[in-house]
Amino acid sequence: MKNIKLAMPSLKDAKLRRKLDVETIRYKENNKYINLGKGKTYYIFTYGCQGNEADSEVMAGILEGVGYTLSQDPMNSDVVLLNTCAIRENAEQRIWGVLGQLKGRKREKPDMIVGICGCMPQEENATNKILESYDFIDLVFGTHNRDHLPELIYQAYLTKAKVVEVLSNEGTILEDAPKVRQSHHKAWVNIMYGCDEFCTYCIVPYTRGRERSRSKEDIINEVNELVKEGYKEITLLGQNVNAYGKDLGTDYTFGDLLYDLDKTGIERIRYTTSHPRDLDEKTMLAMRDCKSVMPHLHLPVQSGDNDVLKIMNRKYTYEEYMSKINRLKELVPDIAITTDIIVGFPNETEEQFQNTIKLVQNAKFEGAYTFIYSKREGTPAAKMPDSVSDKEKHERLERLNVYVNEGYKKGHERFLNQVVEVLVDGESKNGEGMMCGYSKHLKLTHFKSNDLSLIGKTVKVKITEAKTWFMIGELCE
Repeated sequence: MKNIKLAMPSLKDAKLRRKLDVETIRYKENNKYINLGKGKTYYIFTYGCQGNEADSEVMAGILEGVGYTLSQDPMNSDVVLLNTCAIRENAEQRIWGVLGQLKGRKREKPDMIVGICGCMPQEENATNKILESYDFIDLVFGTHNRDHLPELIYQAYLTKAKVVEVLSNEGTILEDAPKVRQSHHKAWVNIMYGCDEFCTYCIVPYTRGRERSRSKEDIINEVNELVKEGYKEITLLGQNVNAYGKDLGTDYTFGDLLYDLDKTGIERIRYTTSHPRDLDEKTMLAMRDCKSVMPHLHLPVQSGDNDVLKIMNRKYTYEEYMSKINRLKELVPDIAITTDIIVGFPNETEEQFQNTIKLVQNAKFEGAYTFIYSKREGTPAAKMPDSVSDKEKHERLERLNVYVNEGYKKGHERFLNQVVEVLVDGESKNGEGMMCGYSKHLKLTHFKSNDLSLIGKTVKVKITEAKTWFMIGELCE
């Protein structure tokens, strides 16, 4: 298959931060493609963060806007997209495995369009591997050109060639794009894109571009529409969500946005992912004052050792991190705080690892996503020599998770015999005749019921059991 390279990824270009004016693109359907998918189906595999899930909802909306309908069977779909993640190596390995399955199906169904998009194509090495080793793939595009999707599919159909368009610019803002939301009561709402933090282990600033905030008017209008449609909960999204507004040249910040969104009448507001450096007093006051802002914060710390934090370029210390969460606990006494932690960063000593254990104990986290450091080509950390063996890294992860799991369970035990409000998501996988949803503090809660009409409603549940990963309760009459 020949290649049509409209644009190829460039790490050099992706590093640029020229502070040019950010272009806002208002999506408009092109009549040229209006029947492109008539009588055809699509399927999207989504990997990685909530931002990718939100991107997939937009791509689904664009596809359905040109006539495609959702398939429940990827292997029998006319268009299959893999919306990829580049944060950790194991995510990429899963993607290569799915591509192996699609390769055989593509032989049987040569008119199937297979595309790979999202963060992985933004990496030069990944795109080169796709071009060299996966000649059956028809589309390769990145994080900055979802609005080009109908045109890219059209070119692939027309030319029977591999169409590659990966833009390595600082990024734009796409507004007014259609969405096919995966839930009828909970919605993702992007408020900003990109990241300018440049942590030494992280590829995101290169795959997602510079920090750029949507206008407050567009965000508020979107949430108002969601309220009218009956949505109960929104999660505000950004690679560094609480840096919102810093690029706009005004005094309007993330805390101000929370106060304004609280006035829309939405029942619940959550947000992710936050950077500790950008957690300011106004945001914490909004969490105290705004009834709709839920008493849960995910605040990635990554390490509890100051020297490791400095090498990671995290721009805060152990002491500064603890000061912020202690202040937040003063303002919102019952808040649940969760985090991300990396073990086995290059040359991490046992003493430095013990400082992370100390932080976990002192912060009293009620959960954490824990990872072994994953080398990402193109990042500064990838060039660092590493004296820590894989065996030691895995042992440290196991030791860390003992403390983390204790935090999970204690976080659930504090609600024993209490009544909590649960937004019901659906039937539980925990047992037949059970329903489940999340409490205000983001605790997964199961309760006995087979009443499907409760989905999307907020119910009161008295907690009777506290497990490590979830709570069990009884539905209050």
